[in-house]
Amino acid sequence: MYNVTVSVDEAVHLEWLEWMRTIHIPEVMETGYFLENRLCRVHGFEEGGITYAVQYISKSMQDLEEYQAHQAPGLQASHQEKYGAHTAAFRTVLEILHEHA
Repeated sequence: MYNVTVSVDEAVHLEWLEWMRTIHIPEVMETGYFLENRLCRVHGFEEGGITYAVQYISKSMQDLEEYQAHQAPGLQASHQEKYGAHTAAFRTVLEILHEHA
């Protein structure tokens, strides 16, 4: 699982949320490296912004590494261009050890 945690300034968070839903997440999914995604609100103490976690499930670690090498830089640059002054993001890779549906 590729997890992107983003703190968004409250003044732009609704615009950012709409852009993520309609533009950015579909562009990431169109790369073909991911099977599904989730957009989550992180609840808890938030200082100066609203925090979200965007999670993408990849087919394999190899696909995730290829995405990070070939697709992520351009997509991250477009996010930075549009919202960089209003967001702070960090990315983690999580290995799913067990799932129960």
